[in-house]
Amino acid sequence: MNKSLSRTSLRARLSADRGLLVAPGAYDGITAKLIQHAGFEAVYMTGAGVSASRGYPDFGLLTQGEMSEAASVISQAVDVPVIADADTGYGNELNVTRTIREYERAGVAGLHIEDQVSPKRCGHLDGKEVVPREEFIAKIQAACAARSDPDLLIIARTDARAVVSFDEAISRANAALAAGADMAFVEAAESVEELAAIAQLVRGPCLLNMVRGGKTPDVSFSDAQRMGYRMAIVPGLLLGAVWDACDVALNQLREAGGPPHSASGIPISERFRRFGADEWNSLRTKFRSAA
Repeated sequence: MNKSLSRTSLRARLSADRGLLVAPGAYDGITAKLIQHAGFEAVYMTGAGVSASRGYPDFGLLTQGEMSEAASVISQAVDVPVIADADTGYGNELNVTRTIREYERAGVAGLHIEDQVSPKRCGHLDGKEVVPREEFIAKIQAACAARSDPDLLIIARTDARAVVSFDEAISRANAALAAGADMAFVEAAESVEELAAIAQLVRGPCLLNMVRGGKTPDVSFSDAQRMGYRMAIVPGLLLGAVWDACDVALNQLREAGGPPHSASGIPISERFRRFGADEWNSLRTKFRSAA
């Protein structure tokens, strides 16, 4: 899909009365393709997953260049909209402007920028710090001004709930929406009551981050929709599944003294087919002369 059309389709999907948009988290081309193949309408590029895929914890250790490169890989792998983690914007308003341009060039349909002090950390870990509200709002204004495609979705994320107060988080979310953000992302609510209150008190569309084992209690998609959320991201689902599956496979390999029998797995041709082998194979001889 043309990436401009992808942005338009994301906005249309969020504007339509079609329920909660669910975007599982991807960190590379494989996980992105699997999400699309499973029938989901959008992919979320998880910063924690991208960091882990490069051997680092989610402590803000990756550069803007590394993150925008990952965004490009994921965006080019799928035909559905990609919503990407852009961390803190990687600096001040100048850096945020560059970030928007690079992420837009990478093909994402939307992204979120947060108010943590750099280097940031996962929103469900302790020890976070946030910048002054005025600095955060300036970044959001810079982000909105920097986009060349007006359909690029700008999501304002605030981590103030865990650092300052619930009320401050709501105030920052509303200030960011007033400054031009398209959606608010209040991170790390600590109860079901807070989750419901966020969707009521924030004066605009809200995103819910579903992190297994995090600070926010588990809720169903139907509950999130009833509360009023428009989008839900599930960043760690596939990363956790890969960790678990790899641990099992490696333990079995060590104990069995050899790899599993071929008959027990998916044929290698089918694995390649799921990643576009048929299309590429058709090009092998398409342009050769009949002679």
